[in-house]
Amino acid sequence: MSNDKNATTNSQTQADTNKENGDKKPVNEKKRGNKKALWISLAAIVSIAIIVVLVVVLAGGNKGKDIDTNTNTNTNTNTDLAAFSPSDGIDENGFWKDIKALDLVELFDYKSMSIPNDIHQVSDVALQSTINQLLLEFSSEPVQVKDRAVADGDMVNISYVGSVDGIVFEGGSTGDEGADVIAGSANYIDDFLTQIIGYMPGETVNVEVTFPEVYSQNPDLQNKNAVFVTTINYIEETVQPELTDEFVEKNLSAEYGWKTVDELKDGMRDDLKRTALEGYVWEYLSTSVKVSSMPDKLTDYFEKSMLNYYQSYAELYEMKLDEFLISYVGVSNKDELIANNKEENHRQAVYCLVCQAIAENAGISVNEEDLIKYFGSDYVLTEEEYGLPFLKQYALDLKIIDYIIENAVLE
Repeated sequence: MSNDKNATTNSQTQADTNKENGDKKPVNEKKRGNKKALWISLAAIVSIAIIVVLVVVLAGGNKGKDIDTNTNTNTNTNTDLAAFSPSDGIDENGFWKDIKALDLVELFDYKSMSIPNDIHQVSDVALQSTINQLLLEFSSEPVQVKDRAVADGDMVNISYVGSVDGIVFEGGSTGDEGADVIAGSANYIDDFLTQIIGYMPGETVNVEVTFPEVYSQNPDLQNKNAVFVTTINYIEETVQPELTDEFVEKNLSAEYGWKTVDELKDGMRDDLKRTALEGYVWEYLSTSVKVSSMPDKLTDYFEKSMLNYYQSYAELYEMKLDEFLISYVGVSNKDELIANNKEENHRQAVYCLVCQAIAENAGISVNEEDLIKYFGSDYVLTEEEYGLPFLKQYALDLKIIDYIIENAVLE
């Protein structure tokens, strides 16, 4: 019942994508590189978030097929995809082979890019939310609370049975285990999780929602009104530690160097600002810079990398690729998967092409120090899996982002 239009990389997705883009802790340069080095394509990462939501929330006839590395569901695997390496088509310097990006990209003033004030200003609310996320890691084990009503933001366990016109539909029920949700969040369709606010554990409420006009998980439900008979099982509560100088020095100084609450807040604010700047620059490079044409080899590269990503998941569960895509992604075959992700793959290709054009224009290259900076001194382990050309290209992209931010004009 998740709304795939709102699907994001959540904590559950992190476990399946090496915490790609999801680590709540502030990160230094070394950690930043380690965290981001293991991507293959942004489209695949975004789509895999939808996979996990589908499996956990709306199994769509596959309830029980939880993502489990010990699961063996089908001995008939599919290995018909051509072998793919992340370093395919990339030279030893991290540039696309036989492509001069400057011939294809209309450069902007990357040496003094203006970034609006509202992008890099960190609000007190955002800072406190990040602090709360960090403190959650040191909180007590959750306890089940049944003596108060559900409030906005509560973690709640619910059970529900969904029906349309009085007829229960497949995949619209939680079964015996229930589902853990955050009251008031937009992780389910419509305002489902807002409607459970104010009810006591043990009470049952009829949640009335309308499915989206486009609902790829189950097209038969598109734009349909549905009723979910929902029981509030319990609220999960944890006790967070008090944020004091003593707590910071004891638990965070070794990893982050912070010894006081003020240092923690300053460090987190800097990291939030940096993350916002990086996101803004990435978005600008991938959507606002003019590219006269896109080489076929880049289009093919990102399509193959995405297919390879899903292929690895299919093989893990000993399924054919198309079977996996039907069961867990909601598409009928790899051609539909490619079509659905065409725009996102194109954005990623544009981003890489623009980064190379800037590198060509500014004479920026990647050396050993850069690889250690972004991927850590043990990056050789990553090199074995992804190849040195890929690592150099990704380090080059990160270096370009750093260069733009360091020279940007913050309004």
